[in-house]
Amino acid sequence: MVIAIDGPAASGKGTLARKLARHYDFAYLDTGSLYRAVGQTVRAAGGDPSNEEAAVAAARDLDLTKIDEAAIRTREAGEAASLVAVMPAVRNAILQFQRDFAASPPGGKKGAVLDGRDIGTVVCPDADVKIFVTASPEVRARRRWLELKGSGSAVSEAQVLEDTRERDKRDAERATSPMKQADDAHLLDTTDLSIETAFGEAVRIIDKSMS
Repeated sequence: MVIAIDGPAASGKGTLARKLARHYDFAYLDTGSLYRAVGQTVRAAGGDPSNEEAAVAAARDLDLTKIDEAAIRTREAGEAASLVAVMPAVRNAILQFQRDFAASPPGGKKGAVLDGRDIGTVVCPDADVKIFVTASPEVRARRRWLELKGSGSAVSEAQVLEDTRERDKRDAERATSPMKQADDAHLLDTTDLSIETAFGEAVRIIDKSMS
């Protein structure tokens, strides 16, 4: 079984997807981390994430076991991810990995939960359940700002909001695999929901689809 969780940055989709994977004992893949890792790999080598040649090389050589979780969660890594994610060649280099993960979940799991921005529309268009998770830009920016503040970043909430809106625009307008809600996806707006409430609603959607 494949569950596709899509949505913009800081909508809560990652936390929700991880909780769902644990709940159903499915394998979990944060596809956004793949693009963050590509962008961060280029940056760490002193390159420019907007350089397509460098980004494609990093995507093709990506080793999931060497991803530095702390490094890819920085604001800079997020910006780099958004830059490399618009490149068709980078997306092609990562697409097959994601599909293989969904088709044959590691660890002998009976299902997979993938979260990203184009899982339900491009990566797994035939996913058993699709949920598009969103929230207002202001709420998402505040969530991200609190996360960055907790890690010692001095960035302002206003700057994070500006970054959020710019990233949303890039993700929605990119020529290849733009972020959008699949026609058959369930919309879950978490603006005024706690993670537990959102989780409960997602479980209700999935259980109904499985029955």
